[in-house]
Amino acid sequence: MSSLAIRAEGLSKQYCLGQREQAGRTFREMLAGAVRSPLQRLRRLGGRTDGETFWALRDLSFEVRTGEVVGIIGRNGAGKSTLLKILSRITEPTRGWAEIRGRVASLLEVGTGFHPELTGRENIYLNGAILGMRRAEIRRNFDSIVEFAEIAPFLDTPVKHYSSGMYVRLAFAVAAHLEPEILLIDEVLAVGDLAFQKKCLGKMHDVSRTGRTVLFVSHNMGAVSALCSRAIVLEGGEKAAEAATDEAVRYYLEHNLGGAAMAWTLKYLPRAQPDLGDRVRLERLDALPEASEGFRYGEALRFRIAFRAAASLQRLACALGIDDMYGSRVITFESDRHGATVDTLAGRSYRVEVAVPPFGLLPGNYLLSVSLYSGARYEDYAIHFGTLALHPLAAGTAQYVAPRPGRGAIHQDSVWRIEEVSPEQHEEGHAPPPATIAVERRA
Repeated sequence: MSSLAIRAEGLSKQYCLGQREQAGRTFREMLAGAVRSPLQRLRRLGGRTDGETFWALRDLSFEVRTGEVVGIIGRNGAGKSTLLKILSRITEPTRGWAEIRGRVASLLEVGTGFHPELTGRENIYLNGAILGMRRAEIRRNFDSIVEFAEIAPFLDTPVKHYSSGMYVRLAFAVAAHLEPEILLIDEVLAVGDLAFQKKCLGKMHDVSRTGRTVLFVSHNMGAVSALCSRAIVLEGGEKAAEAATDEAVRYYLEHNLGGAAMAWTLKYLPRAQPDLGDRVRLERLDALPEASEGFRYGEALRFRIAFRAAASLQRLACALGIDDMYGSRVITFESDRHGATVDTLAGRSYRVEVAVPPFGLLPGNYLLSVSLYSGARYEDYAIHFGTLALHPLAAGTAQYVAPRPGRGAIHQDSVWRIEEVSPEQHEEGHAPPPATIAVERRA
């Protein structure tokens, strides 16, 4: 039986609402704080706080063996990111402990561990040094990192000028290529195009085949199923299930993604990163179907998104994503591609309405995601916050539309041509004449 790479017993993390952890303070700052408010510090040392508290993790125990690829799945606020931050030693648990055997590389948020003033080249060496790599080891993998990240023209540009996509490509490339024994990955597939996501999945497959251990957090159930041998489901900071991947994914879908609604409050949802929503915050999304029971097959989709600005921003745009129930993206709608942006003013509220003509989305349940972004920076986003139900009744006729399992999420009419050809025409490379076209349209 292989050795243990990670062992956790009773991991718990408590936060005080309205306060952030003060990491990286100097001794002088801590001493000054103790002088200014000794009573408050004594209360904290005694486990007492003045604000309301909540448990991000509670009594979580599990084991991961060397060479395993384990998925961590759950809704927003379930405790997934908190768990990885504890295992990465970014934050300390309130109770319990974790034992980690091996060199750890973690990719927890876009650009984690990068110094914004340093170039891409300098940050590769900096991250390698943080991971405990010798300069010779970093140099040996340097070309592969740059090639994978596709940033060669910007290698000597400070990373503060990188887009979010460039950030995450470089961060993933460094974490995956510097050969750590344990790799912790949190939502790396949430940012980046489809081609990059495919590269990431391929690289994680390669990492797992070399016997390294991977802990993979994702909302993409297809990626979890493809990569992981088993998965842990978190609910409200506690372990709800731990099983083979297919069984764990089935539990998650059955217990967490039901109950489609037509209005969702986003203002108080936990954010994946500390600064999300600080400058502009999503507050609400409403579905606006023609009928009171919800959207029907063949009906235009209409949504209203409300947000409030705490800062003045230029050309703020909005995007709405629809995923299938396994978390794979079906389609994304982006306002800036249609010239719809807004310059916000601090203290003002805004409303966005989007109407999508019918595009063949088949009846079923789908997951909604929404984001606000200015240029390459994500200001706020909520992933899989709600389930959108598309009823199997055709809009206008109320005719029942039979399900078509296994044929994808979208149906689109197509034009086909079938004709008999002579032996001469059958020769390779001989184009058939554009005559006698038979057209068939199938619903």
